[in-house]
Amino acid sequence: MKVLIVDDEPLARDELHYLVERNPQVTEIFEAEGVVSAQQVVNKEHPDLMFLDIQLTDGSGMALAESLKSQPNHPYIVFATAYDQYALDAFDADAIDYLLKPFSQQRVNDAIERVGKLVKPARSAPDVQRQQDNPRLSLTNDERTIILQKDSILYLQTQDGVTSVWAKGGHRVISKQPLTNLLKQLDPAQFTRIHRSFAVNLDMVSELEPSFNHTYELTLKDGSKVPVSRSYVTPVKQALGMQ
Repeated sequence: MKVLIVDDEPLARDELHYLVERNPQVTEIFEAEGVVSAQQVVNKEHPDLMFLDIQLTDGSGMALAESLKSQPNHPYIVFATAYDQYALDAFDADAIDYLLKPFSQQRVNDAIERVGKLVKPARSAPDVQRQQDNPRLSLTNDERTIILQKDSILYLQTQDGVTSVWAKGGHRVISKQPLTNLLKQLDPAQFTRIHRSFAVNLDMVSELEPSFNHTYELTLKDGSKVPVSRSYVTPVKQALGMQ
């Protein structure tokens, strides 16, 4: 399932992104900060589900939802907002669900499950499990396919539509596969997202230390430094056995 998150607050997008990517039905996640950018993503990527805030910097999420109703193959809408007074209007706009901040994993999963019953799943759960159990990861870039042993991976980074996979020995493999797609092929007990742009092999972490503005930084066994954003601090500490 392809999911679009629309919110003009980067931290809110980070938090919802973290919850959405943990659902096995989700194969790709896109983000937009407003009405215009959301419409562009819808036209280009054709997401199945849109988590949509109501008050956006460049317009109304409610108006966007109303306009999408007339478009063929439009995404299913789940409003994700801090305001409870728009719930009736939301369902008039054919919303599937209405989530109030702060979001919980269960409520996000419930919304995805509702949409999952309406769209054909892109990949079955057994297929995902087989990919995660495979000790090798295939990375495609143009006409080349590079095979990496998953245990050799240090961390993954996405930037400008390109994912870099860093492995032992300073080896870097570049792929146009989305980070979200690659994470679906990795064991979530070993690999976890720590930032909207970074995921890390937990077995390669040697140190966690505070950074600025309530963020943290991980030091890996090869000396690499990778950032942990605020919205990922608690789950990262839990994954490392700290809480």
